[in-house]
Amino acid sequence: MWNPKATERGNSRSVIRELFAYGETLRRTAGEDAVADLSLGNPATPPPPAVTEAFRTLLATEDPLTLHGYTAAEGDPVVRASIAAALSRRYATEIGAEHLFLTAGAAPALTAVFFALTEAPGDEFIALAPYFPEYSVFATVAGGVLRVCPCDPVTLLPDTDALASLIGERTRGVIVNSPNNPSGVVYDRVTLARIAACLTARSREIGHSIYLISDEPYRELVYGAAEVPYVPSLYPETVVCYSFSKSYSLPGDRIGYVLTPPTCPRAAELLRAVAGAARTLGHVCAPALMQRVVGAVPDARPDIAFYDRNRRALMQALSDLGYAYVTPEGAFYLLLRAPGGDAVAFSDRAKREGLLIVPCDGFGLPGFVRLAYCVAPAVIRRAVTILERIRQDLQ
Repeated sequence: MWNPKATERGNSRSVIRELFAYGETLRRTAGEDAVADLSLGNPATPPPPAVTEAFRTLLATEDPLTLHGYTAAEGDPVVRASIAAALSRRYATEIGAEHLFLTAGAAPALTAVFFALTEAPGDEFIALAPYFPEYSVFATVAGGVLRVCPCDPVTLLPDTDALASLIGERTRGVIVNSPNNPSGVVYDRVTLARIAACLTARSREIGHSIYLISDEPYRELVYGAAEVPYVPSLYPETVVCYSFSKSYSLPGDRIGYVLTPPTCPRAAELLRAVAGAARTLGHVCAPALMQRVVGAVPDARPDIAFYDRNRRALMQALSDLGYAYVTPEGAFYLLLRAPGGDAVAFSDRAKREGLLIVPCDGFGLPGFVRLAYCVAPAVIRRAVTILERIRQDLQ
């Protein structure tokens, strides 16, 4: 009666969404103080002041019919030019409006790119573990297959020897996500150069291009001396998928883009394929108001200090309690090694106490749970209290 694959996906939400929904129910029945929800990457700090002011100015001064009307499918040309100019300044390169396609966030950007790059059913994409589980859905919808490259068990950086062995005749793309969800690891320039060298060599051997799909929703969220290199400068055949959701604290407003940079051979043709894929998947245009907002302030930056305070507080508490964890250099996630090694069991144990943390088995990294520290400091304190109680019970 209905599409069986769609029905299956509708009946099996991601573990992240399941935990978030459970937390919403628990808040209503037991109160806010009964929940420490570290499940979802939902920023608890407001948008940068420039973003809020852009909303106010646009709503107060612009013609509503223009502000809320359709734009071109690829996005308002003035907005695209503004974003392109900001990227050109930041990376000392020459990006034009014609290299950008605006989307309703990173998920449809990625889905359109997978769709555009899939030449025939069964073409393959490779995710570098740990990875965002929805990549599998995006690749499958496009008719492709997702394969997973393991990471170094200590650094959580990609195993490039394993990557080279996974690449075959049907490989169309490799997905890089840095800063990484779920680990918070940042791929440094050396790591990205190794990945680039691997793809260059294997592309030559198999006789066709392998695209590097750089998924960058956490690009601005880095701490200390960590650097997020401009990936196209290291590997020309890169497609960038970006979302303003995290950097601008606008996760529910859905605005992002696909960038096929001028370094990418046949960039214009590839972007037209992305546009056609987006059209096939139901894209009309990205939300017009959101386009105008980000176009007005393309250089706004997040409140890094807010996230860093939470990060440091959480790490200090975990160290004091004797938990093992991976120090995050970016994003707003921390990986905690599940005591006893069973992440699902540990997540379930925490859930009974009102602490919602995500087991990373579905991220390609069993044995760890993900803690999203993009929450109010009071939530961090509640989480630490619960983790202390659990630790005492386990001893």
